[in-house]
Amino acid sequence: MNSEALHLSLQQHFGFSTFRRGQQQVVEQLLEGNSSLAIFPTGSGKSLCYQLAALHLPHLTLVVSPLLALMKDQINFLQNKGIAAGSIDSSQSYEQTQQVMQDVRNGQCKILMVSVERFKNERFRKFIETVPVSLLVVDEAHCISEWGHNFRPDYLKLPRYQQQLNIPLVLLLTATATKQVKQDMAKRFSIETGHIVQTGFYRANLDLSVIPCLTADKGRQLVTMLNSSEGPGIVYVTLQKTADEVAAFLRQQGLSAQSYHAGMDSDKRERIQQQFMQGNVQTIVATIAFGMGIDKSDIRNVVHYDLPKSIENYSQEVGRAGRDGQAANCSILANLDGLTTLENFVYGDTPEPKAIEIVLGDIKSNQQGGQWETQLNALSNLSNIRQLPLKTLLVQMELLNLIVPKYAYFAEFKLRFIQSQEQILSCFDRDRQQFLKQVFKHCPVKKVWATLDMNSLLIEEQVERGRVITALDYLAEKGFIELQSKQNTEVFQVNSAELEGTGLSDSLSSYFRNKEQKEISRIESLVAFFQTDQCLHASLAGYFDDHQAPPKCGHCSVCRGLIASLAQSETSTNIDKEQIAQACKNLKQHVASKLDVLVSTETYCRFLAGITSPILTRVRAKSLGGHNLCADMRYHQIREVVESLMPNNNDVTLD
Repeated sequence: MNSEALHLSLQQHFGFSTFRRGQQQVVEQLLEGNSSLAIFPTGSGKSLCYQLAALHLPHLTLVVSPLLALMKDQINFLQNKGIAAGSIDSSQSYEQTQQVMQDVRNGQCKILMVSVERFKNERFRKFIETVPVSLLVVDEAHCISEWGHNFRPDYLKLPRYQQQLNIPLVLLLTATATKQVKQDMAKRFSIETGHIVQTGFYRANLDLSVIPCLTADKGRQLVTMLNSSEGPGIVYVTLQKTADEVAAFLRQQGLSAQSYHAGMDSDKRERIQQQFMQGNVQTIVATIAFGMGIDKSDIRNVVHYDLPKSIENYSQEVGRAGRDGQAANCSILANLDGLTTLENFVYGDTPEPKAIEIVLGDIKSNQQGGQWETQLNALSNLSNIRQLPLKTLLVQMELLNLIVPKYAYFAEFKLRFIQSQEQILSCFDRDRQQFLKQVFKHCPVKKVWATLDMNSLLIEEQVERGRVITALDYLAEKGFIELQSKQNTEVFQVNSAELEGTGLSDSLSSYFRNKEQKEISRIESLVAFFQTDQCLHASLAGYFDDHQAPPKCGHCSVCRGLIASLAQSETSTNIDKEQIAQACKNLKQHVASKLDVLVSTETYCRFLAGITSPILTRVRAKSLGGHNLCADMRYHQIREVVESLMPNNNDVTLD
């Protein structure tokens, strides 16, 4: 497609007369059959690259997106432009999912959006394997890199999915990639260096300011800032509780403000988002959950009330300001108080060595015929490892060839007959009738729902599981039955020889310790960035391997001669050792009354720091006295105190 035809398509479908920087190059590369990596700043039109290309590719464009809200915003945008797009996600009704699948099969849906976790769904894989796909789009593609700020282990499997589905083209999209992350992403998908398109990070209309501010002064400073400027604003905080408190404080000061975070129900979040988009709410006080995919061009203020999680997060969040090209202010009320919270997020995700040994032991003792089956939630509870680091652990085991993923299946299928079995059978020929009779025979009905005994069906009737699932999906698609599937179970081939290797637990523990240190170093880089004596815009661009920004922008606090020096507010509460000992005893007794497990050193530390873990969630530890007692202490300090309470460094008894 020549340039003139491409511009005509852009105008016809999207109403734009010109491309933004980098967009045309990416679209042309894709249409020429070249997989590409696009690194554009937040709000620079990354999504249009695949949206326009999809209209000129012969088959489906499959988009992997990490956030449900992001999917819905993109789909609404496309549908408003008359472009057929849909998603398969957890918020949909059964009927809605069936309709989307039917539209995809019929070629009436050009763009399908899913989460990466959807590929583990047995029924989705059976479905997507029957659909020709022209392009795989990976949004927030930095999630695939262990060097990235938001690594998601399931993303590591996307190259394999691409190969299995025979998808010829890939487009990776991100707003934040350091040089190392950029190279890692391109290598995993065999993208040539010449097909990496990176536009500049420098935004001349954004004024960046670092304002040293003790915690006690933040509220007053925030009100002054919001009153001194006009236009919509976002105030970013770390914790959900803080979002609610700050929004309430702003309303008391006569400002139009609402909080927004993942702890709210989806209807309330959507209502608040719409109020903000329509201008009925001036300021949103939000956790990081707010802003992904939000296309509001006139945001005049972005304020970080707390430290962001990383330089990458900071770049994304300030990038939501001034997308209309007009001047916008981006300020951070900075001190070192938030370091403890940021570090705790990191430490809470590091599995204990004994927890890793539990997972290895489960594989050894529960494998049958060289295969191991597991359900993530059950394994998380057994090992006391949170689900995200547990996924990371399993992926690391895959990379070490200890286990090889074979397939995933649902342990439970339930169906409700919308038409009688006799009516259903009458619609098929004799061979299919006979097969369906075999299936129905193993579906005893209890009141309304029937539960399929898959094992007895496969053994007694000697039929293939894939054929059963295909048949059930067909019956559901035609409206004969309503189908539910639960308990996703992953099956791995076990390499027993490798699993018996010495030092395995130690090497896996070492991987997580190194990962932990990487994340702590990322936080240290963040603090150093806010205290730099170099231009903030130039420093930010340089972090992302972009050397196009001017060395002195003239519109940041450093260029105005205001070099920040951050301090710790004198608000920390001194917690004596006896209080900590009593809190630990409370937890030990409480856990003993609920579960037959020993409380480890790390579990005590996480309880005191207010960090969740599977065990603490199961026993509802938040209700206990002493939970979050040491929230103001650094994690290593908490550990030192707890270890001193353990006689002979024994983590079983606490005297």
